Amino acid sequence: MVKRLISASTSDALHFTGAELKQSIKASEGRIIMSENIVTQENLDSITTAEIAAAFGADLILCNRLDVYDPKIFGLYPGERDLYAAATHDGKESIDRLRKYTGRPIGINIEPIGENPNMLEKQIAIKEGCRASEAVIKKSEEMGFQFMVLTGNPGTGVTNEATIHSITLAKQFFNGLIIAGKMHASGVDEPLMTTETAKQFIEAGADVILAPAVGTVPGFNETELTAVVKQVHRMGGLVMSAIGTSQEGAGHEVLQQIAIRNKICGVDMQHVGDSAWGFESPVENLYAVSKAIRGERHTIQRMARSINR
Repeated sequence: MVKRLISASTSDALHFTGAELKQSIKASEGRIIMSENIVTQENLDSITTAEIAAAFGADLILCNRLDVYDPKIFGLYPGERDLYAAATHDGKESIDRLRKYTGRPIGINIEPIGENPNMLEKQIAIKEGCRASEAVIKKSEEMGFQFMVLTGNPGTGVTNEATIHSITLAKQFFNGLIIAGKMHASGVDEPLMTTETAKQFIEAGADVILAPAVGTVPGFNETELTAVVKQVHRMGGLVMSAIGTSQEGAGHEVLQQIAIRNKICGVDMQHVGDSAWGFESPVENLYAVSKAIRGERHTIQRMARSINR
């Protein structure tokens, strides 16, 4: 048995396998927060956005726009000329350092780009090191990530069909926790998450299904999310609701409403996008969500718990 993540210290969490991390999240009963951070985002204090997110209560840190072939992370190597993890630093070395600085499990966001997707807007090209290919998945394993999120940034053309293929690859070549789903359209005209899509993702090997948080995309309501949650739980999986529509900047009242509504639907964890300084204030999103779903006691202990424990 593992310690629940809401109460886990660094010495516990950084040694969890993918299966152990899944169990520790489940044992936390809907009180886990994942912060997604654009790792190349500059800030005046020259520290990583991941450190800021950890300080405000994030249990898991997701690296967005990290190119596995050129893993630049602003603020990770202070004092160097460009303040990035430059080519002179190995990718695994950089992720190990980020884990050491934050005391949190670190994951990577990579994108399953569809072939000829039915786009709603002009497709945005992304670097090969951010695509959910076999080579990138293998590289992510080498770099030591504890979890992987197969999803899409705006306009990149991520599809559900391509996601299923990427899940099967991840199941073969990645030992960490596998999370899959879209938090917004990613520029493609297709349903974001249904019970059937969730079923297909779990059957392909996903551990956690990502669904849009209720209140973030038009028409995706509590009834639909609850149905997805029940389907996934029956199949032994977990569900993560995601705020990926810039509403992380809508203010603490909105974030708290979203958080409570999704907890009522039964999600096991909640994702907050762009949640550290650089885009939005962590006081207005991470701290607000934390207080809403787990109260002041657990919010303060997560913020205060030393990474040296």
